[in-house]
Amino acid sequence: MQNFTQNNTITVVGAGLAGSECALQLADRGYKVVLFEMRDKTMTPAHKTSKFAELVCSNSFGSMGEHSAPGQLKWEAQKLNSYILANAYKAQVPAGQALGMDREVFSELMTQTVKDHPRIEVRNDVVTSLDDIPRPAVIATGPLTHDALAESMRKHFGDEFLYFFDAIAPIIEAESINTEIAWKADRYDKGTGDYYNCPMNKEEYNRFIEEIQKARKIEPKDFETTDFFEGCMPIEVMVDRGPQTLRFGPMKPIGLDDPRTGRYPWAVVQLRQDNKEATAYNMVGFQTRMAYGEQVRVFRMIPGLENAEFLKLGSIHRNLFINSPKRLNKDLSSKNDPWLFFAGQITGVEGYFESTCTGLLVARFLDQKLRDQNFNPPPRESAMGSLLEAITDETRADHFQPTNINFGLLPPLAVKERDKEKRKQQQIALARSGFEQWL
Repeated sequence: MQNFTQNNTITVVGAGLAGSECALQLADRGYKVVLFEMRDKTMTPAHKTSKFAELVCSNSFGSMGEHSAPGQLKWEAQKLNSYILANAYKAQVPAGQALGMDREVFSELMTQTVKDHPRIEVRNDVVTSLDDIPRPAVIATGPLTHDALAESMRKHFGDEFLYFFDAIAPIIEAESINTEIAWKADRYDKGTGDYYNCPMNKEEYNRFIEEIQKARKIEPKDFETTDFFEGCMPIEVMVDRGPQTLRFGPMKPIGLDDPRTGRYPWAVVQLRQDNKEATAYNMVGFQTRMAYGEQVRVFRMIPGLENAEFLKLGSIHRNLFINSPKRLNKDLSSKNDPWLFFAGQITGVEGYFESTCTGLLVARFLDQKLRDQNFNPPPRESAMGSLLEAITDETRADHFQPTNINFGLLPPLAVKERDKEKRKQQQIALARSGFEQWL
């Protein structure tokens, strides 16, 4: 086993979902863990208590459906003996196909589980610098990381390592794009024709702008109010600057001749490939605060997207995350310090349970490293393997956006299955088979 200081102690910073799961998994492997949590000495604008793994927004971990991508993620986590999942079931409340919980019961269970573990020492202190933390260490401080620690991380990674807004555009299932209307091309035919282009005439564009203006918006919380960066401006904010703004921004048609007319249209919505397998495409420049139902309604007005299936809908909210493909190794350790690991939402995953799973994985990766074992990640066809690939794939570095688990991340079948439900069932079967073999 690798020698390290502090009496074989591992430091974990942050007792949220990822940090709590990671600390418990490491302690179960025989390590002494020092877990730092700044609440209630220093609170965040979003948290209401000092309990561990507090659920700040919703009280749901998403679908438990047997043939859903979130359901598969839970199946895999259960195989790895996830503490978060076990306590979620204990705190479960009726929520249809979703795993809903009583927040207070859940947080109380997690707090007691962590504090009762004989190999975990909890310290209620604020960590303000990476230099103050003995290695090996895991940073799982989430999107509301203390400002001083965030600044320390910026210095560690270099300027612009963090994004302070979660600028997420909708992601669409490739097969739901109407290719009789949308065509593939790059502007001025430069490149290899990677973008789908959805054309609009003047009447369609004007009606589209009117519906964006009328659509219900999700207002930011008090701690999220700040100026937007130009690079992640919500489309509704651009529209407020003038009805033609989108035509000179993300919907600029210049250099994109519609093959049906031989001329460029009044406006164009571009879709950019979102994964290697080309099963998912994102709407370029379409960050938005429109309510989810409104997004589906309004975006299906776009020619070529009448029957669009949305793998992910758009959002903008305050966040803090690393450009993981550029700054982290495959085992989620820093490229500048291999004994400094990161877990949770800060790595670029979205969703409570996705954050939990990064904590689960980091505990395994750190254990492998300390035992001088080869790096052994979950198989690519699994939900965990696909999620890990999504946040560490270097080809995503220039357009990296946080993601939750969805079928667009899983590799496509070797033999294409046209029936959507059968295809999902086959992908889940492959994920389970591969994961079982890995275990």
